[in-house]
Amino acid sequence: MESNCSLDRDSSRRTFLKASFGACSAATIGALNAPSDVSASSTTAKAKTTILFFLCGGASHIDTWDMKPDAPVEYRGPFNPIQTSASDVRLSEHLPMTAKVAHHLAVVNSIDGAVNTNDHHGGYYHNLTGHRPDQSFRTEGNNRTPYPDDWPYMGSVVAMKRVQQGALPNAITLPHKPSVAPFTRPGQFAGRLGVEFDPMYVIGEDDNPTEFRAPALALQGDLTVDRLTNRKQLLDVIDRSKRDFESFRRVNKFTREQKRAVELLTAAGTTEAFDVASEPEEVKERYGKTINGMSMLLARRLAEREIPF
Repeated sequence: MESNCSLDRDSSRRTFLKASFGACSAATIGALNAPSDVSASSTTAKAKTTILFFLCGGASHIDTWDMKPDAPVEYRGPFNPIQTSASDVRLSEHLPMTAKVAHHLAVVNSIDGAVNTNDHHGGYYHNLTGHRPDQSFRTEGNNRTPYPDDWPYMGSVVAMKRVQQGALPNAITLPHKPSVAPFTRPGQFAGRLGVEFDPMYVIGEDDNPTEFRAPALALQGDLTVDRLTNRKQLLDVIDRSKRDFESFRRVNKFTREQKRAVELLTAAGTTEAFDVASEPEEVKERYGKTINGMSMLLARRLAEREIPF
């Protein structure tokens, strides 16, 4: 898909949100730079990295961010709101540390689900692509698989628009590929942008939360970096002999992805980024030695390396 969306390295948060949450549509994709009706601060911040915590089945909003204390009892939760460092924000009594930094937050309570597909697939797709589920979500429900022409996951938009720095990809998803067997949820892939912009998946384990596996970074069997380099050199010779018989565009694209894969496997320090076990014990205790806590610690480590999403 050829896109005119403006999302370069120095995109503002407002532009980023417009691009990744569906301000672009097939008919208006070129209008991303139109003036916004939302006033911006005179010192608009520039985001280098974004960490998205997507909690499937997380705590209810009425017990965390939007407690509705003045609503009838049947609409509000059993917990009490507390004051925060932001005068107009009240949070749950169970979020005391978050309450101390509430002046840094932008809590959005105005999102609703206008399209009810009555399943998680549709909601997942809507949230992660910014586009409403189409009719196929209604007819197929949880059997609806990802389509090649689906709207892209917001991280994939960033992966396409940002110039990759270093061997690690621009979009990384952890601690698992969000699906429940035998289903694969739409909305987590690059869709129409192409599989080369799919996020890299890093796998964690509930029973051993300090260990993360990045399958894309693992050399199989007895394959070493030197042997991999030799194989790559041989493959280059074979590729050159094939280019007279195949579409140059296809070969060029394949060669580019081949090069990225080899760089990812051979670059120094790529696996070190995922080594949360090397963090000081007090840091791991602070985050919590659970799959969620260690995932957040790993996300921080990746942000420190300026992985965009």
